[in-house]
Amino acid sequence: MAEDPSHVVAVTGLVRDASSRVLLVRVATRGWEMPGGQVEEGEDLVSALKREVEEESGCEIEVERLIGVYSKLSPPVMALHLFAAVYLSGEARAREEAVPEVGWFSEDEARRLVTHPPSAQRLADALVGADGIVFRAYRLNPYEAVRGERL
Repeated sequence: MAEDPSHVVAVTGLVRDASSRVLLVRVATRGWEMPGGQVEEGEDLVSALKREVEEESGCEIEVERLIGVYSKLSPPVMALHLFAAVYLSGEARAREEAVPEVGWFSEDEARRLVTHPPSAQRLADALVGADGIVFRAYRLNPYEAVRGERL
């Protein structure tokens, strides 16, 4: 009998401040990206994003809407949910060893800094601001986009 499939469930967010700057975190292994991480067992997606942003940056946010869903098909298989969020309070600062830098950037600066292919694709999708939900499927090593559409 085959085992049930196992997926990592993750969240990330395009967080903007009152000046429309974008919050980015520099992860030691992937470079600059939008804040986020794995959803813990028994945790809902919105609570997970709020927790991850606070842990990585010290900032409190309000989650506004779902922007996209991403399926990573190469191991470890992952379902990632991308949300739009707004900054509420807190000073953006590095708080953990795995995330040594945190900052606010213009859209152009963010596009230039985020170079890891799946992270860059998610940022580009988030900055478009179009209606609907983006769905993308991809593999890593090397990066290969398998499917992409707006639903």
